Amino acid sequence: MNDAHSAGRSAPTLSVVVCAYTLDRWEDLRAAIGSVLAQERPADEVVLVVDHNQALLERAERELTGVRVVPSRGRRGLSGGRNTGVEVAHGDVVAFLDDDATAEPGWTGRLLAPYGDPRVAGVGGFVRPRWSTGRPVWFPAEFDWVVGCSYRGLPERATPVRNFIGANMSFRRTELLAAGGFLGTLGRVGTRPAGCEETEMCLRIAARRPEAVLLYDPAVQVRHRVPEARTHWSYFRSRCYGEGLSKALVARHRGRGSALASERTYLRSTIPRALARNLRGTGRPGALRTVGALSAGVCVTVTGYLVGRVRQWGPRDFFRRPQGGAQLPSEGRS
Repeated sequence: MNDAHSAGRSAPTLSVVVCAYTLDRWEDLRAAIGSVLAQERPADEVVLVVDHNQALLERAERELTGVRVVPSRGRRGLSGGRNTGVEVAHGDVVAFLDDDATAEPGWTGRLLAPYGDPRVAGVGGFVRPRWSTGRPVWFPAEFDWVVGCSYRGLPERATPVRNFIGANMSFRRTELLAAGGFLGTLGRVGTRPAGCEETEMCLRIAARRPEAVLLYDPAVQVRHRVPEARTHWSYFRSRCYGEGLSKALVARHRGRGSALASERTYLRSTIPRALARNLRGTGRPGALRTVGALSAGVCVTVTGYLVGRVRQWGPRDFFRRPQGGAQLPSEGRS
């Protein structure tokens, strides 16, 4: 859609993109799609991108209604799937919802409301964990990002932020196209615990248009299912390590200043407050184990980052910075 056509509308049109890769989440996927279709303000289209899984593609085409099902046209992984969704979408705004998340009532309306301001390039919201077997007593809320959810320390009211959480985010389609799409070298592939493609994308949008606003509104909510497999220490450890590796890649592409600004605040403010709170409450069941998880989580994440720098950066790389995204087609070619 061109700008002139969009300008004639009283509100932007909305495409919701859901990416899926496995039949193991079929019921979650049905719930995700259903939560979007049940919105009071319906999306103008719902696009399901299937990531290189023919059996899932055929079942989705056969059994799901009210949704456009397409195969991923990119490389295997979440970035390729999201880029396919952006390429085929027709809405002025493209929202992304995980295949194991459900949108709360009013999600689409609250998501679209800020786009009346032309400075707003993207809107993201709160991702609430839905623990299948209950939150482990030791699992710190400050590390809910490990399971793809919003963590303690995020703003409690609508405010501009550096980046969104991928399970609940949206952008003007023109911004995504102009930025070149999600970076193919980032983004999860299957269950590989790596990511940060949404962080890199947000940084690229901000670098291209410094006046752009990426607005986080905690009233824009989804629920993200956390299966029992993600409640174990082994997953916590691997996810923290993967996050560190991913942050090293983001820093390589976008520079350490902007890529790590939020992480510095997190380490200087959020984590010390969490440690102090749990040390004061040592009578609470699991408090000392939470202190251990906070400390270990930081150490493992930092280790992953340092290893990522050593692996990804040769001596020459310290003096050059790769640029660019995934080279989505331009608006005229989509």
